Order: sequence, then structure tokens, then C-alpha cells
Amino acid sequence: TDFRTQALRENIRRVDAVVFTHSHTDHIMGFDDLRRFSWQRGSMPVYASAKTMADLERVFMFAFKGTNPFPGYLKPEPHLICGPFRLGETTITPLPVPHGKAEVNGYLFSRPRNTDLQSVRPAELHSAESKAGREDVLPQAADKMSAGRTGQSPMFRQERNLIAYLSDCSAVPDEIAQKIFGVECLIIDALREKPHPTHLSVAQALEVATRVQPKETYFIHIAHELAQSFEQNLPPHTHIAYDGLKLSF
Repeated sequence: TDFRTQALRENIRRVDAVVFTHSHTDHIMGFDDLRRFSWQRGSMPVYASAKTMADLERVFMFAFKGTNPFPGYLKPEPHLICGPFRLGETTITPLPVPHGKAEVNGYLFSRPRNTDLQSVRPAELHSAESKAGREDVLPQAADKMSAGRTGQSPMFRQERNLIAYLSDCSAVPDEIAQKIFGVECLIIDALREKPHPTHLSVAQALEVATRVQPKETYFIHIAHELAQSFEQNLPPHTHIAYDGLKLSF
């Protein structure tokens, strides 16, 4: 299902920013349909790795170069991801994982404790960086994250690791599993029961969940072989995601 159809179906009326995992067609071809949300705010902040951003700029050159003459057209505001960054009160940490021979970004979403996910107003977004043109997102943030774990940095202190999002991956290295250990919700690729060269199988996804020990696990990027009824074969607190699923934290 394309982004436009999903946005209409779920009555999505506002998009504050877009964070890309990688530049495969099924993950970027809804880009043009961001125009409505870009028009509402004047521009649309987009976050991606250097490679993914380069691909976006190549495929959607007309948007990035601003050559489209029509008013209200999509105006992307590019931000390169070089480490953890902030959108409002949410810290987003990139999690590089293999996708076959390629590397893509998963993400860990964290919030300060006792902070409501719905409490941040749009004007408070992007508070950690200037809005003037392209920039790298918090290049010093990795050091701050490390310091935060030892209680030295208020920026990342006492955060709840809410969601680890790992779509389109064929393995999850131990280093990444350790970063997201105990996360409240693991959203992970689980294509099918049979092995696949570029995606996790159900058994592999369950093995990752065993290492991560999340409170809840949701399988995504599933093939047609995995019907919703397959969930009855899964361990407790492990679910098959579905279109329109909403999670609250």
C-alpha cells in the first residue's frame, strides 16, 4: 500500500519530520506525497544517512533543487544523520544493521522519563539544531550518549527506551542488541518462516527478541505467508503487526 493511501486511511493530518532507513524503492517512493504536509509547515525536515540522502537527492532532484514552479510544492529540509539526534523530547539513535550486502539504519526512540509522547508541540521540534540549510545532526551526540550512561550528560539522562525499529535487516549484531536491551517495544523484520538472504526469518527474529528481551515484540515486513492467525504460534508478548496498528506509551 502506498503512503498516500495509508495516510488517507489513517486520517494522518500532520507530519513533523521524516526519518529514512534506506533508499530502496518500497521505502522512498511515497516521498512525493509529502507535499501536503510540507505545504502546511513551509518545508519538511528529512533525516537520513549520507548515502540515503544522496539517493533521495538524485531520485527527487526537482524537490531538493527547488526547480518546481508550482507554489506549495514539497520543500525538503535535509539533515544528515551522524549519530543520535533529537526531535522535540525524543532522542533518535541510529542502529546500523546489515540488509544482505547493504547496510541500513534501524532506530531506537527514547524519551525522558515521565514525559508524555503527545506533549511536544510542533514548534518545539528540531530544538537541537539550526534550521538553516543542510547540516549534520549532532555530530558530537555519540559522546554525549556515552556520557549520559554514566550520568554526566543531562541531554540523555534517565531516558526510557521506548521503541527499537529494525525493518529490512538480515542480522542484528550483538552490539546493536546490547544498545536496545530491555526496550519496551521491539519492532522487527520477520519476513517468513523460510530463510531469506536479505531479511530475518521468524526463527531469526525470535532469536533476536530472546537476546534483546523487550516487553513486547511486533513482527513487520511480513510476507503473505504469515497470516494474522500465525500469532497463536508465537511466544507471549510477540505479535504480528497489521495495517492501522497504533501503539501507546
